[in-house]
Amino acid sequence: MADGGRRRAWIGSFTAAGGPGIVTAAVAPDTGALKVLSGLNGVPDPSYLALSADGDVLYAVSETAEGAVAAYRVTGDRPEPAGPAVAVDGNGPTHLAVHAGHLLTANYGSGSVTTVPLRADGSLAGAPSGVLRHTGSGPHAPRQLSPHAHQVQPDPSGRWIVSVDLGTDSVRVCTLTDGALDVHREIALRPGSGPRHLAFHPDGTRAYVLNELTPTLTVCRWDAAEGSLKPLNETPVLAGAPAGDAYPSGVVASPDGRFVWTATRGEDVLSTFAVEGDDLRLVGTVICGGHWPRDLAESGGFLYVANERSGEVTWFAVDPATGLPRYEGTIEVPAASCVVLG
Repeated sequence: MADGGRRRAWIGSFTAAGGPGIVTAAVAPDTGALKVLSGLNGVPDPSYLALSADGDVLYAVSETAEGAVAAYRVTGDRPEPAGPAVAVDGNGPTHLAVHAGHLLTANYGSGSVTTVPLRADGSLAGAPSGVLRHTGSGPHAPRQLSPHAHQVQPDPSGRWIVSVDLGTDSVRVCTLTDGALDVHREIALRPGSGPRHLAFHPDGTRAYVLNELTPTLTVCRWDAAEGSLKPLNETPVLAGAPAGDAYPSGVVASPDGRFVWTATRGEDVLSTFAVEGDDLRLVGTVICGGHWPRDLAESGGFLYVANERSGEVTWFAVDPATGLPRYEGTIEVPAASCVVLG
């Protein structure tokens, strides 16, 4: 790694809500504890981040009406800009991923996915090479009057790109050719479910779609040879009915494939599921350690939670037998929105 092998975490935040931009933190190798090293106010509202495969470049969305992405060199305790930000021709980018020499953004406001080419050194090469505009709607008013792309990522085989759309209750499976996305197949989920994020099982045969408008996980069979996603069953992420609007946010599968974790806002909890073939069994829930857990990440046997409204990142040690998280500590990051570890 560019920083000499030291472990780091990068935390995104909403600058419009008082966040510091991008925070860099050291990660203690034995305890998973975070220690803030620096802050960088480079672009407005860098709400989601992603690392290049080699860990040398950090990418950030600018979740604004104009919509942009930025790239930063990871050279030490503070990322350094790797050129100017690039507009994505989309409104409110909420997620991004790196694949095959391109940066992909899911644009929630405009319901589209943008492809930005990258240079060999990982910097942004210029204007978008393609914009895939979703179409459709759902039954939930006002959240599903139009498409709302919320996540985009490659599948484990690297052959396909999947985009999750909250507004159309669907997942699109795409190919990336000559810098542009083409829809190979669109998979419909339960109307009104509002899919937000998807996590693949490490063996590449299943996917777990977290629904925001109903607090559930949809378990799907993934066929990488065909580029096909088949919904199998839907599991509640809470033990009982929520007291109010719940709004699930993040989903993560453990590296060994034995557990799946979700974060749910409103209820402010983390849920642990045991993977039992094509089924999930809710093991239990724990308090997230703050308010409004927007994002969830796993690394080295620890879970990290960005609590947006209470303004901190908490971390938990995972019980290797049960998968249940145990609260370990917290750092202050106003308007925290995501955590990426390298």
